[in-house]
Amino acid sequence: MILFRSVVGKLWATILLLVSFVLFVLTVLMLEFIENYHVNVAEEELNQLATKVSNIMERHQDRDLAISISRELTDDLTDILIIENEKENEILSNKSDKIPHLQYKNIQNDPELRKVLTDRKEVSKRTNLVNTVNQVENNEDEVLIVGIPYKDKDNENGAVFISQSLLAVQETTKHTTQFILLAAGIAIVLTTIFAFFLSTRITYPLRKMKEVAQNLARGEFDTSVPIMSNDEIGDLGIAFNQMGKQLKFHINALSQEKEHLTNILSSMADGVITLNIDGSILITNPPAERFLQAWYFEQGKNVQKHQELPIEVKQLFEYVVTMNKEQAHEITLQGRSWVILMSPLYNQSYVRGAVAVLRDMTEERRLDKLRKDFIANVSHELRTPISMLQGYSEAIVDDIASSEEEKKEIAQIIYDESLRMGRLVNDLLDLARMEAGHITLNHETVNVEQFIDKIVRKFQGIAREKSIYIEGKIQLVEKEYVFDPDKIEQVLTNLVDNAIRHTAENGSVIINVDMKENGLMIRVKDSGSGIPEEDLPFVFERFYKADKARTRGRSGTGLGLAIAKNIVEAHHGKIQVHSKIGEGTTFSIILPRKKLEAE
Repeated sequence: MILFRSVVGKLWATILLLVSFVLFVLTVLMLEFIENYHVNVAEEELNQLATKVSNIMERHQDRDLAISISRELTDDLTDILIIENEKENEILSNKSDKIPHLQYKNIQNDPELRKVLTDRKEVSKRTNLVNTVNQVENNEDEVLIVGIPYKDKDNENGAVFISQSLLAVQETTKHTTQFILLAAGIAIVLTTIFAFFLSTRITYPLRKMKEVAQNLARGEFDTSVPIMSNDEIGDLGIAFNQMGKQLKFHINALSQEKEHLTNILSSMADGVITLNIDGSILITNPPAERFLQAWYFEQGKNVQKHQELPIEVKQLFEYVVTMNKEQAHEITLQGRSWVILMSPLYNQSYVRGAVAVLRDMTEERRLDKLRKDFIANVSHELRTPISMLQGYSEAIVDDIASSEEEKKEIAQIIYDESLRMGRLVNDLLDLARMEAGHITLNHETVNVEQFIDKIVRKFQGIAREKSIYIEGKIQLVEKEYVFDPDKIEQVLTNLVDNAIRHTAENGSVIINVDMKENGLMIRVKDSGSGIPEEDLPFVFERFYKADKARTRGRSGTGLGLAIAKNIVEAHHGKIQVHSKIGEGTTFSIILPRKKLEAE
């Protein structure tokens, strides 16, 4: 069955059937022709023999002599029946018993043969003497009968009937059929060999094309069809190779374009989501995937099983597809702000979906909030000193203070508030310069032990007043490090001051200095009230204060930690904070190792 499903089998079967049909038709026609030819020859010979016998019967007076002469003209397959006056007849039969003999009753029973006697016509007929009812029941009994009328010397009517068995014709036809069948068998064998050769010759390039097509389907575009002839199949192979080259070129172009678009989408800071007309997600890039993962996490859904969008995005998509207009919307997801700009996606003349661009506006919104908070904080920090300056100045102008001591007290308050305003403005200016990158560091080789001892001595008096224990613990192999002592002293001063301010009586403030592989670590640890966990991410922002009510007293401007962070980062270091409510706070500073450059 596999053979007949192949081109070789089909072509071989077609050629074989065609040749067999042609041979069958030729055999039938040839056998018919040979049989008719032999019958015609026999009929002509019988006509000549009948004419001779009739002439003998007409010319000889001696009837017995004429019959004797006529008998000499017969052979083993021939019978001669002489009829005179439709009564007298003489049968000159053959000597074979296997062949039926012609008798007078056969003539009488056959209307066509009887016309020789009645109508005086010459008749030639093929018939069966054994079974006259079914003439074709047995072809071996078939004979050829020729009848010729004549007149003897006495002008009496007579007729000569000669029958000859067609057995010889049939034997000849049988032998001829055997030779023809043998020739046909040889022809079929040769045709089979030729058909397989021709089929293989034709189908070999086709099989090669099939292999190349399968390689092309697997993405192997470097294979080609061997050109083995200059005919149509060779032209087909050339066209196939050209198609493979063009296909490789276009596939490479599409791959490059796809890779280019993929790289663009992957490198975009904004998220991109392409939606089908039914709202299903077609393409996303990493920022968009983060947006969707945040949505799925918030809804408690599986990323792989669900391809749904936030309700706001769905509504926006439906509006864009329905109204065929670009729309923008902002949503908040997992504490982050996203601005979504969605536009319809066209396929020629109709909308086939939409493309959404998602921009994470969290940092921008945070900066806007910081700007607003900065204005509010500056206004808050300046309002009280200005109000106090204004109030006490009015008291002096209106001579409310009656004694010199009251005037000096009012003047002292005005002076302190002006210093407070000055510190605030100077801190703001310093912070602005640092954030703009205009900070200048004067690196020096500093003895760390002496430097820390100086900081401890600086705060001993304040700590003693509040009954707070302060100590510096130094564990260093190398005693000297390179950094800007003034800036680092400003940082430590701010940290220790904050620690003492937020530590209750009988508490402790410890300055630990350790050596790390990448530099110097300084930790300022106190046993104070601690910082709430929700405030830890904001301690280094401007105007952060632990006292939410912003009470006066020894509270600072709220810019110290922001300035400290900028100073440490200018040294390419890091500052971190760890705190627990009721246990205390630890600020850690890591300064990288640095060599002093030669002047």
